[in-house]
Parts: sequence; C-alpha cells; structure tokens
Amino acid sequence: MLVQPSVERGPKSVSIITSNWVFDALEDLGSEGIARIIESGVAVSAGARARPLLAASATFLTAEERRALRDHGHIETHCRRLVADGVNVYALFSSETPGAISGAALSRAHMKCGYALVQFFAATGGRASADPLSERERECLMWVSEGKTTDEVALILGVSSNTVNSYIAHAIQKFGASNRAMAIATAIRSGII
Repeated sequence: MLVQPSVERGPKSVSIITSNWVFDALEDLGSEGIARIIESGVAVSAGARARPLLAASATFLTAEERRALRDHGHIETHCRRLVADGVNVYALFSSETPGAISGAALSRAHMKCGYALVQFFAATGGRASADPLSERERECLMWVSEGKTTDEVALILGVSSNTVNSYIAHAIQKFGASNRAMAIATAIRSGII
C-alpha cells in the first residue's frame, strides 16, 4: 500500500495512493490506524535496516486495529518512508508469516516505488493529493514562514492586515492546526510551501 499523510482531512489521516490490501482490511484498520503506523517511528528510509511491525506487539495501535491486521493476514508489516519530488509517501509491505519478507526484497521494492512515484508526480504535475490551500492562503503562509509580520505580508500582497489574518486563519482551519506555527510546519512537511 502507498499512502501519503493527508493535510486536507486533518491530523491522523492519510490519502491512499494505491493498495492491494482488501477493502475490508482498509475499512477495519481505518485511516487513523494507518496514520498511527506511519507516525509510529517504525518507518525506515532508503538504506536503513528493516524493522518489522508485528501486529501482536504494536502497542501504539488500538486492540481493534491490531485485531484487524491479524484477521486480514497482515501479521508482519514493514513501513518504508519514500521521498519523491519533495513529498513524503509511505509504502506498507505485509506478510501472513513473520520473517517471510527479506531485507533485500524490501530494498529493491523501496527503490522501485521511489522511481515510480517520481514518474507519477511528473505525469500528474505535482502531488498525489490535492493541495487544500488557495493560492493566497499559500502565499500568506509562505511569507509568514519567511519571518514576515502580518503588516509586511499585507504590504507585499497589496491587501489589508485583516485579509491576511483571514487567509492564515483559513489555512490553519484546513490543516486542522492549532496555530500559525503548526500550519506552517504542516505545509512545509507536505511540500506545499
């Protein structure tokens, strides 16, 4: 399964780019369960040693999510972090049998997925998921991330300070962030700014 953190749907949410997992497994595990897996620290980058996630010992998942993995044959799962065109995407590989996935096979699959994602992003002209921000919201966040004050951004864009604050408030809301700093961090992590 290839997934990308989904900023437009809020925290603990993902967009599934593609998957060969059965629908029931995805439904039972849920977007929050998948998000917990990719945020758990088990994801490794290219060249890193494989660290399997065993369904039975994944304490960061709820009991229902662990049961969903086991019931659908995802006893051992590996999570790989791919960076393609500045975007973080996660590949989840699973097996019914612990130890059935070799480290060499994971490395090859990681490399192939990375190349495929670069080609995908080039063909689609950007990202796997839509950018939730309007052009003005993106501009305002970008200028604030550069250290500009609200008044300076208003002067640069030729709008009022209230308008700048409104654009930033909308961006904060769309990201499900609690403040400007969190919205900026989310936008940078997602490659939006």
